[in-house]
Amino acid sequence: MSVELEKVIRTIFEEHLSESVSVQEEDVCSGVTRLLNKRRQIKDVDNEMKIQRQEFEIKRESLRQRREQMKIKEENLKDSLLKFDKFLKENDAKRARGVKKAGSERAVLRERERELEQLHTHIAALQVKKEKLQVRVERFRVYSDFLHTVLKTATKFEDVGQLVARFETLMSTREQLLRRQSEMERQRENDSLELRRYISEQNSILLQYNNTLSQLQTELDNVLSHTLAQESSWNHIQAAAVKETHLLSQIKVVTRNLYHMTGGVTGGDQGVNVDDTVEQLEQIRLFIEDRAEIFTYLRSDRSSSSSRLSDRE
Repeated sequence: MSVELEKVIRTIFEEHLSESVSVQEEDVCSGVTRLLNKRRQIKDVDNEMKIQRQEFEIKRESLRQRREQMKIKEENLKDSLLKFDKFLKENDAKRARGVKKAGSERAVLRERERELEQLHTHIAALQVKKEKLQVRVERFRVYSDFLHTVLKTATKFEDVGQLVARFETLMSTREQLLRRQSEMERQRENDSLELRRYISEQNSILLQYNNTLSQLQTELDNVLSHTLAQESSWNHIQAAAVKETHLLSQIKVVTRNLYHMTGGVTGGDQGVNVDDTVEQLEQIRLFIEDRAEIFTYLRSDRSSSSSRLSDRE
């Protein structure tokens, strides 16, 4: 603010100074006159500056007051804006609740109208059903008259209700008997089906057993045939074994006799076992070899003696 004041004072002083210079150019006065004019001008300038300063102070005070008023108004405006914003929010919330409530009420109203239409439709259907029932009542009235006529002739029943109850009991019993008969028929069919299935399974099992028995009989025949062949072969083997055993016995007897003839001894510590035919044959072989050597030696000796005799002659 002081800088602006100096600018204003400088502007005013320059204006007065320019005016004084122009006056001096027009009127050539003496130095005293110029000095007086200068002093008068300076005094006027001071007065004007005082007036300007006072006006400036007044304006500055007015501006300060206006600024304070503006601050107060701004604060009030902020409060008003906050209150107005709060009011708008509350109003929006109330409006939303009102809209929601109105929507709910409209939905309830539509539901009530739909229920009312359904009730009207149901009432109309009931009315139609009532008319049909009335027609049936009129059509079945003859049966009611018949029941009353029967009730007059029957002594077991006191009213039509007992007669109808008896009839319903008989019908219920009849239905139960029919259901039981149907169940028994189904059970009989199931049992028959189960029996046929069991017979079929048993026939299949019996057929398998017959096939198995036939196979076993064939195998038994083959085994018997093979057994007969084996028995025949065994008999032949036994006959051959008997012959060979008899021959072996004869060989053993002959071998033992030959062994005894060669001077062999059987039994005891020095003798050969009676049943050890191999050892006996070995001893016989040794005996024969010894005798063959002796015979060969004697024959060669006889030949040499004959040759010596012939030489002497």
